[in-house]
Amino acid sequence: MEKNEKGSINTVDEISFASAKYDDEPEKINYRGIKSMPFIIGNETFEKLGAIGTSSNLQLYLATVFNMTHFSATTVLNVFNGTTNIATLAGAYLCDTYFGRYKTLGVASIASLFGFLALTLTAVFKNLHPPHCSPGDKCVGPDVWQMAFLLFSFGLMIIGAGGIRPCNLAFGVDQFDPNTESGKRGIASFFNWYYFTVTFAQIVSLTLVVYVQSNISWSIGLAIPTTFMFLSCVLYFMGEKMYVKVRPDGSPMTSLVQVAVAAAKKRRLELPEQPWLSLFNYKPPKSINSRLPYTEQFM
Repeated sequence: MEKNEKGSINTVDEISFASAKYDDEPEKINYRGIKSMPFIIGNETFEKLGAIGTSSNLQLYLATVFNMTHFSATTVLNVFNGTTNIATLAGAYLCDTYFGRYKTLGVASIASLFGFLALTLTAVFKNLHPPHCSPGDKCVGPDVWQMAFLLFSFGLMIIGAGGIRPCNLAFGVDQFDPNTESGKRGIASFFNWYYFTVTFAQIVSLTLVVYVQSNISWSIGLAIPTTFMFLSCVLYFMGEKMYVKVRPDGSPMTSLVQVAVAAAKKRRLELPEQPWLSLFNYKPPKSINSRLPYTEQFM
């Protein structure tokens, strides 16, 4: 019995040790890098074409189509822009804690698409905006349902921006191996193409799209960004099998609290002569996020 018990114990220990050793081994990741970059850059380009083309002329749209005063239109847009900026914080937290970048970007892209579509419908259908107001006439503002539908479209756009803005750059960088020279060159190339396409999207949106909206038709002018956003979603999901999808690591607030507690406990310790050699710098074995190098810049 003792031998069997000892033998069984040894077997269990060996299995546990082997499984623990296996868990500590880093996963082999198939980085597609350049092959996946066109889908991500294309998604980002069309998303910026849609977002900038829609948001850059909203004040004029609210004043001319919804018959709002400039004060009311400015107030609505300030609330919209401020809420969008706050939503990026919530989007980043949910992405890092629960969903990961791929799912967050997918849901946010679809939300933006439906937000643009709902805003376009307010220009297409007469029942969704007040009657046209000619100069000198008494203008009628939007009723409750028209305003509710407009704010509904804004809400979807806020959800979309809150998920896209904090994730798109990081998701693109995830596709390259930061530990190889080709991966580092790929990351640099990705940033170059990213900012080039963002600038290109701004030029097109602030000239062509705004011209169509202001001088030809609001329906067509808002349908163009909606089409761009549809193409953005198509390109994003086309590359689904190529993407490296980083799993969420848990709440970043936990790490912040741990740093604060550790700093408070060790506040009286003397700094070693060579902190880059002696200080413990743990990196989780399954993490594929690159770490910042040691620096004395903030010392």
